[in-house]
Amino acid sequence: MLKKIAVTKNGDLIEHATLQQLSSPDIAWYWIDFHAPTEKEAALLKEYFQFHPLAIEDCFHYLQRPKLDFYEGYLFFVLHALNQKTLRSEEIDLFVGDNYIVTFHLKEAPYIDRVIRKLKESDKARNSGPEHIAYMLIDQLVDDYFPIIYQIEDRLNEIEDEEGHKTYGTLMNEVFGIRSDLLKLRRTIIPMRDLLYRIVNTNMMRSDANRQAYFNDIYDHLLKLTEIVESNRDMTADLRDSYQTLNSNRMNAIMMTLTIVSTIFIPLTFIVGVYGMNFDNMPELHWKYGYFGVLIFMGLLVSGMLLWFKHKGWFRIFK
Repeated sequence: MLKKIAVTKNGDLIEHATLQQLSSPDIAWYWIDFHAPTEKEAALLKEYFQFHPLAIEDCFHYLQRPKLDFYEGYLFFVLHALNQKTLRSEEIDLFVGDNYIVTFHLKEAPYIDRVIRKLKESDKARNSGPEHIAYMLIDQLVDDYFPIIYQIEDRLNEIEDEEGHKTYGTLMNEVFGIRSDLLKLRRTIIPMRDLLYRIVNTNMMRSDANRQAYFNDIYDHLLKLTEIVESNRDMTADLRDSYQTLNSNRMNAIMMTLTIVSTIFIPLTFIVGVYGMNFDNMPELHWKYGYFGVLIFMGLLVSGMLLWFKHKGWFRIFK
């Protein structure tokens, strides 16, 4: 599907422009958006614009690394957006010339619709030209990263609040799920950050401080996003270590409980075993107070062992 938008030299916006209108001398600049184009529509890249074959090839080889290429008469950008649901990268390609901008993407791109809305509402946006439209697209694309990051932060905070209310396995699954999402974000954000660093340091940007300031703002956003992602990755590692330590302490407490119980019952089992033998020559069996004597002795033995365990600090693990 193609969207063809043109801006006249008077600042008027023409929606659904034809190719004939785009070549009119009254047109200041125009924008063609290729969304999942048909083979016939895609052929315009070569036949109408005569873009370089390598740039056209990059459009159809999905998920190229974000980059900026300089061609004679135009710039070629490869950018990565983020799918809000799957957190997977989605490529959008930009061709920016003196009087046109061409966008090419296979997936839905809501940030493009937002920029078109701004063009309709703002005279300043219509008079800004293709380079500023490219800035607006990249800015909107990067701004869409923030809600995803903040959503992940909220999930991390919920996990911290729910500590002790969920099983170890459930919490670990959630932590590792978030860590996987952060890795997906990192794979998108870091290359985009490197691209913006290259853009703001090109001779083209250095020669225009006003233009450089706009792209520097996007670069700052990507630096902030990188820091948030790294901070959240560290947080997931801390949560993982904390839960593993907590689980280890619980296992130690269980093992200590079993050890204490076993240690207490070993001598008791021995005593019961001795007096459970059916030999005739066992004087204690015929003693009037033998049964109570053995019980008292066993009670004293258990009490003594518990006091000894306390003295050795075996019960501290239960605190």
